[in-house]
Amino acid sequence: MPTVSDAFASQLEAWRAHMETALTARLPRTDQTPERLHAAMRYSVLGGGKRVRPILLLATARALGLAEEQVEAAACALELVHVYSLVHDDLPSMDDDDLRRGRPTCHKAYDEATALLVGDALQSLAFELLARDASLPADPAVRVRLVELLARAVGSLGMA
Repeated sequence: MPTVSDAFASQLEAWRAHMETALTARLPRTDQTPERLHAAMRYSVLGGGKRVRPILLLATARALGLAEEQVEAAACALELVHVYSLVHDDLPSMDDDDLRRGRPTCHKAYDEATALLVGDALQSLAFELLARDASLPADPAVRVRLVELLARAVGSLGMA
C-alpha cells in the first residue's frame, strides 16, 4: 500500500515532468535563428534540475483551488529566471564553475559570450511569458502585477 511519503514523491515527480514539458514548449526551437543561442538556452534550461520554484507555485495553486494550467506560464517564468541566475553565477567573473548538474556549465559547453546572452535571453523570455502567454489571465492589471512582482524579486533589492 502506498504511503503518504510515496504519494508526495509521486506528486513531486509528476510536477517536475509537467514543468519539463511546459518549459520545452516555451523555449525557442533550435532551428530558429539564432540557432546557437537557442541551443544554449535549451541546454541550460533542460539540463535537469529539481524545479523547486515552479513546483512551489503549482502546489500553492492547488491549495488555492486553481488549475495547474492557470499558473503554468508563471511557473515557467520563475524557472527561467532561476536558470538565468545560475548561468550568470557560473561565469568566470562570478563563481567560475565548470560543472552544473554533472555536466559542463553553459560557458564551458558554448563560450562566455553565449552564456551571458543566454542569461539575458532567459530573463527576457520570463517577462515575455508574463506579458503575453495565453494561459495567464487576460486582465492587464494582473499581468502588470505579475511583471512587477518578478521584477522586484530579481532586481537590486532581490536576487541581484
